[in-house]
Amino acid sequence: MSALVECINVSKSYVPGRFAVTGMNLTIERGRITGLLGPNGSGKTTLIKMMNGLLTPTEGVIVIDGKEPGIETKAIVSYLPERTYLDAQKTVGDIIEFFTDFYEDFQPERAYGMLKSLNIDENAKLKTLSKGTKEKIQLILVMSRDASLYILDEPIAGVDPAARDYIIRTIINNYNPEASLLICTHLISDIENILDDVIFIKDGRMVEQTNVDTIRQQHGKTVDQYFREVFAC
Repeated sequence: MSALVECINVSKSYVPGRFAVTGMNLTIERGRITGLLGPNGSGKTTLIKMMNGLLTPTEGVIVIDGKEPGIETKAIVSYLPERTYLDAQKTVGDIIEFFTDFYEDFQPERAYGMLKSLNIDENAKLKTLSKGTKEKIQLILVMSRDASLYILDEPIAGVDPAARDYIIRTIINNYNPEASLLICTHLISDIENILDDVIFIKDGRMVEQTNVDTIRQQHGKTVDQYFREVFAC
């Protein structure tokens, strides 16, 4: 199995002498679902923004499919940010058509199919929809691409348990199984059953990267239980 993503001694400082991410070394293999797990403020969002080319490392290098983050990697990475970025004045259909024009790997029929399953009106303007519905639409857009890497930042935060179940099913049923999926969350118990690997980080530093089966076999614990033990929370 070959690595799709490599972070080599990656650090990020917003203020001289103070680092949000420090000396990060990690590998994400192809065809795996990896949880990027850590307490709030641990550096998860900073790290994935660097993977998406939205931030530049202060030190070190990130490589995605052999390339540093930029125009070429944006074509193969489908990113769900923590906050909504869509134009509230546009209709759902307008946004789908925009994504169809913008991304060569976007599958509009997949997007419309997911809209139909949720009874979301493609003619509705985003500003008329609830926060939860907007988040589902944003997820639909991300999962309608045939990307090599999906990066989801807190995809189930702030939604009710029923919506969480739908979001998790949507992720599993619609991502390219040959791709890698990185899920950033602090709600571990809700997603641990779909994870292959986990990366624990705290205070911007790597604590552990391991296989989920290793945690269960060697420690006799769920991922959530082991996480709480490691971080004493």
